[in-house]
Amino acid sequence: MQHTPAEVPVPHLQTAVVHAPDQVVVRLTGDVDVVAADRLTRTLQEAAVGGRGAVVVDVAGACFRDCAGLQVLAVFTDALIPAGRRCRIVGAPAATRRLVRSAGLGERLELDGPVDAGDPRPAVPLPSARTPSPVRRAALPYQVRPARRAEERPGRRRLRPGSLRRWR
Repeated sequence: MQHTPAEVPVPHLQTAVVHAPDQVVVRLTGDVDVVAADRLTRTLQEAAVGGRGAVVVDVAGACFRDCAGLQVLAVFTDALIPAGRRCRIVGAPAATRRLVRSAGLGERLELDGPVDAGDPRPAVPLPSARTPSPVRRAALPYQVRPARRAEERPGRRRLRPGSLRRWR
């Protein structure tokens, strides 16, 4: 069955919770967006209640379509801190790291390495050093220019009789 680009099925968020003695691993696959945020919240709460120690969220197979899923992770991380627990995010690809940085959540989320580890490009292009240029007055298209004097005007070409063509 062929799908046109508008009909391509969107992979829904799939979650798996694996309990270990000292941590709980939550594996996310598929799209994480505002629609999937409630499901992600329920899964993370289940992981926190059902286990002890750190909660490790594996996002290697997830695609964050917006910041809603990252915001859920940040709120969850903040809620674990008073209980002496932590949430680590592992397997974040470069696109997810860029989204974390642009959402301003780099300080609240603990990724497996620095936020910029997978992407050496700066988030915003750094301004280049410019040398001061002489001040010039730009001619704007709506500014009226002074009229030329007769001697500055180009001479008119005289047409010879019969040189004009008629267009049909």
